[in-house]
Amino acid sequence: MQALASGVIGAGVLTALHETARHYIDDAPRADVLGMRAIRNTLTKIDVATPSDEELHDWALGGDLVSNALYYSLVGLAKPRYELLAGTALGLAAGIGAVGLTGPLGLGTAPTQRTASTAAMTISWYVIGGLAAAGAYALLKRR
Repeated sequence: MQALASGVIGAGVLTALHETARHYIDDAPRADVLGMRAIRNTLTKIDVATPSDEELHDWALGGDLVSNALYYSLVGLAKPRYELLAGTALGLAAGIGAVGLTGPLGLGTAPTQRTASTAAMTISWYVIGGLAAAGAYALLKRR
């Protein structure tokens, strides 16, 4: 439970960064757009009607929160005292994947690679999410 709670915290921090920044920073990464595209592509392939963009956005945010929470909860597998290293590694891997795999997955590159700043923010924010999960895990384990 501590690992899952930590994952939820990391995912919440990451999603808050993405959602806040997209309103204020022109080159902000758009993980929400990636999620919307993934859902839209999947629904199209199985011949299911696509919901409105607003509803699709909500689905994407929910999916991001759940998948990132489960992913960041892997920090609980780290040996004691290595939580921060594990969180950093998880965040770095996710950020690099978000930058490098979106094109090959058919989701486009603009949401995470539009500019060098966009790519750097993408990777940095996933690392921040990983560190938030690791910090939360370290604190929860001590309780």
